[in-house]
Amino acid sequence: MLKVQIINRSKHPLPAYATELSAGMDLRANLSEPMTLAPMQRGLVPTGLFIALPSGFEAQVRPRSGLALKRGVTVLNSPGTIDADYRGEICVILINLSAEPFVIEDGERIAQMVIARHEQAVWEEVEVLDETQRGAGGFGHTGV
Repeated sequence: MLKVQIINRSKHPLPAYATELSAGMDLRANLSEPMTLAPMQRGLVPTGLFIALPSGFEAQVRPRSGLALKRGVTVLNSPGTIDADYRGEICVILINLSAEPFVIEDGERIAQMVIARHEQAVWEEVEVLDETQRGAGGFGHTGV
């Protein structure tokens, strides 16, 4: 188990895994009053959470599938990345893609967060890349 330091300045419990095999933990809105997103409006929603990730890890903020399907609300910069050296409040950029206003209530589950290991690349400039079966084909190249 990876230990991550967290400060909870919200009125809500810490994020937790819903099931034994869940990859993500739900993030909740930390609001003093409800927040309304009009159709096609985006907004920054605070969570009241602050974390310190170990080096080599990031937190990915992703949409909740139920919120996206049922209400048309998603995370705009999906997935959003929280770097290991960030110490500010975790906030979520939501956008309402539906035709109806969406009211965000305090404590509402607005996104999910996945903690993931990552590597930093060191560029190695070359003149030619190795050949593959796919080559430069992309954007639907491999079939229908």
